Amino acid sequence: MNRENKNLNALRILGIEAVNKANSGHPGIVLGASPVVFTLFTKLMNLNPKNPSWFNRDRFVLSAGHGSALLYSALHLSGFDLSIDDMKQFRQLNSKTPGHPEFGHTQGVEATTGPLGQGFTMGVGMALAESHLAGKYNTKDFNIVDHFTYVLCGDGDLQEGVCQEAISFAGRYKLNKLIVLHDSNDIQLDAPVELAQSEDIALKFKAAGWNTLYIKNGEDLKEIEKAILTAQKSDKPTYIEVKTIIGIGATNQGTTKVHGAPLGNDIETVKNYFNWKEEEFKVPQEVYDFWKENVLNRGVKADKEWSSQFAKYQAKNPKLAQELTKSINKEWNIDLNELQALNKNAEQATRVSSGEVFNYLSKNITSIIGGSADLCESTKIKGPDGNYDFNNLSARNIMYGVREFAMCAINNGMALHGGLLPVASGFFVFADYLKPALRMSAIMKVQTLSIFTHDSVAVGEDGPTHQPIEQLAMLRSIPNMSLYRPCDMAETIASYYNALNNKNNPSVIVATRQNLKELEHNNKIIEDVKKGAYILSETKNANITLIATGSEVALAMDVKAILESKGNKVNVVSMPNMNEFIKQPKKYQDSIINRNTHRFSIELSTTFGWHQFLGDNGKAYGIDTFGYSAPFNDVIKEIKFTSAEIAKDILTILK
Repeated sequence: MNRENKNLNALRILGIEAVNKANSGHPGIVLGASPVVFTLFTKLMNLNPKNPSWFNRDRFVLSAGHGSALLYSALHLSGFDLSIDDMKQFRQLNSKTPGHPEFGHTQGVEATTGPLGQGFTMGVGMALAESHLAGKYNTKDFNIVDHFTYVLCGDGDLQEGVCQEAISFAGRYKLNKLIVLHDSNDIQLDAPVELAQSEDIALKFKAAGWNTLYIKNGEDLKEIEKAILTAQKSDKPTYIEVKTIIGIGATNQGTTKVHGAPLGNDIETVKNYFNWKEEEFKVPQEVYDFWKENVLNRGVKADKEWSSQFAKYQAKNPKLAQELTKSINKEWNIDLNELQALNKNAEQATRVSSGEVFNYLSKNITSIIGGSADLCESTKIKGPDGNYDFNNLSARNIMYGVREFAMCAINNGMALHGGLLPVASGFFVFADYLKPALRMSAIMKVQTLSIFTHDSVAVGEDGPTHQPIEQLAMLRSIPNMSLYRPCDMAETIASYYNALNNKNNPSVIVATRQNLKELEHNNKIIEDVKKGAYILSETKNANITLIATGSEVALAMDVKAILESKGNKVNVVSMPNMNEFIKQPKKYQDSIINRNTHRFSIELSTTFGWHQFLGDNGKAYGIDTFGYSAPFNDVIKEIKFTSAEIAKDILTILK
C-alpha cells in the first residue's frame, strides 16, 4: 500500500469501526465517498482545526448527514477537538459524535444535516453569504472574503424538492464559489436509484445554469482533484458527479445491504480488501503526521496569512473593517428612542407597522439581508439597496422567488456563515412549506428572522387555503422558537427589538393584514414583551381574566367593556409571545394570570395549546375549523367571533 492510500484508508477504516462499535450507522457512504473527503481535506480546503471559527475558512457541508462517521473521522484526523475516544462513542448518549452531524455540538461541523436536501440548500446560503460579503467588503487591493463552499450530497438529496429550488436559485445568481460533489453510487435505502428516478441529473443542473463535470472512477484521487480545481475557476456553481461504489470492499458492495447496516464480521473482509493491518481504532503516527502537515499546518498558515492581510485591510479601510467585525460579532446599534419614535399612534395593520420598523432597522443594521418568496409588496419586507444579483453583489434584497422552503434553508446557511442577519417573509399559511427549515433553525440555535403576514381568517376573500388556523400552534410547539404576535405598533417595535437581541435562537413575527387600533401601554413595553405576556388593563379584585394575542387584544378590550357593564371586573392580558411566557418563573406567570379568576383566551386561530392557562372552568375562543371565502366581517359574523357574541357566551358560563 502506498503512503497516500494508507492515509486515505485510515479515514475509511476509522469511520466503519465507529459504525461497527455502535452497531448502528451507515458504512456504505464512509467507504465509497472517502476519496472525495480525503481530497478536499488534505489537498484543497483551507481550514484551521485550532481556530475552527476562522471567518475566511472554506466551508464543507455533509448534506448526506447519515454519513456522519466519515465526517467525524476526517475531523479527528485533521486535528479538531475530537478524540479517538469520541470516535468510540459514536451514536452514544451525550457523545461528541451523534448519529447525524450537529452544528454547535461537534467542533468542525458547519451545519446540522440529516434531513436530506437541507444541507445542500444551506450550502447555497453559505455561498450566497460569501458572494454578498465579498461584493460589499472586498477592495481592489484586498479580497478579505474569499473562500469556497463544498457540499457532499447523495442521490437521495437530489430527489428532495428543496434541492430543486436551491439548484434553480444558485444557478440564477451564479454562485460560482459553490462546488457540489455528488456521491453517485446508484443505490438508495430501499432499492437501486433507477427504480425511483430516471432523468439525467447533470442535464438538470446544466439547464439551471450550472457548470457540470463527471468523474467515472470515484477512487481516482487525481481526477477528483483535477475536477475540483477546474470547478474553482468557473463563473458558475459547479456540480461534479462522482461515480462511486457504495460499501466498496465489503461482501455486499454496490447493494442496498451496505447502506444503513453495520458491517459486523464483514469488516474484516473490508480491512483485507484495503490491506489494513492495524488494531481496532489504532491509527499509525505516520498517518496523523500526514494529516497534520496537509490539513492543520496548511490551515494554520493560511489563517495566519489572512490575519496579516486583514490587519493591512483594517489600516487602509478602517470603516469597512469595523463594520464587518461588528457584523460578525452581532454588535447591533439600535437607538431605542428612535425606534419607538416610529409609533405615530395610527390605526394600521401590523404588517404596515412591521414594514416601517424593518425599513428603519435595515438602514441602521448593515448586516440585515433578505426579502420574500415573491410577496414583498404584500408583506412589506424588502431588503434595502436594491436587488442582490451577480452584478450587484452588495444589494440586500433577495429575490427568492416562489421557493419558501429554500428561502428559509438558504437563510439558515447565511446565518451559519456569519456576518449576516437573514430575514425571510411570506404569508403565514405558507409557513407549512418552510416549517422543516424553521425547525432546523431552532435545532441549530441560529439567529434568523421570519416575518409572516395575513395571519388569520381575516384574510377574508382568499378563503380557507390562505387562512391560517393551525400554524400558530405548530410554530409555538417548536423548541427554541420565539414567536411574536403583536397587537399594535408598540408591541411590533418591542417584538423586533427583542428578536434582534435574542442572538442564539430564531424568531418569528406574525402580523395582520387588517387595520388594528393602537392601544395604551406603560413605559415597560419592551420588558413586558420580552417576558411574553403582561397585564394590559388591570381592575382591582378582578373576577375574570381575558388573555389575547395580536388582533384579538383590542377585541378583548371590547369584551371587557361589555362584561364590566354587567357588573364584572376584568383583567386583560396581552400575550404576544407564548413561548417566552412559559419560560418565566411560576411566580411571574401567576402574577399575570390570576388563577383565582375565571379565565378565557381569545385568539383567531386553533384553540390547541390554550387550555394550559385556563383551568377546568375556562374556555378558549378561537376557530377549530377551516375558514370561509368571504369579506372579513362576514366571516367573523359566521363564526360568531365578535365582542358581543363572546361576551354573551362568557356571561352564560358565569351564571
